[in-house]
Amino acid sequence: MLTLNQIREDLKEIRYYYSRKEMFDEHSGNIAPNAVLDKVRKYNEAVKTAPPQLYDVYICLYVKNYTQEGMGDELGYTLQHINVLNKRLLLFLQSVLQDEGENGDEK
Repeated sequence: MLTLNQIREDLKEIRYYYSRKEMFDEHSGNIAPNAVLDKVRKYNEAVKTAPPQLYDVYICLYVKNYTQEGMGDELGYTLQHINVLNKRLLLFLQSVLQDEGENGDEK
């Protein structure tokens, strides 16, 4: 079972990937693509079934590289509300990724 800490670590790697996506894309033809791309695909697949608000959290925090404070400022939410939404996202991802693992679909 994926722990919330493992999911947090994966999301940090995904966030880093998106912050440096141009570099990863530029060099993917020269060397083999980095393994982080497997995580990106797995999490993107999982989040596509998320409620719209959690999908938005994933996009803002992990794809666009916003801070929780920056996301709150843009959407008019308090930092506490962003924290709650992020925790709900983590729990959602844990549930979806756990279901995939149990069904043998996890890579």
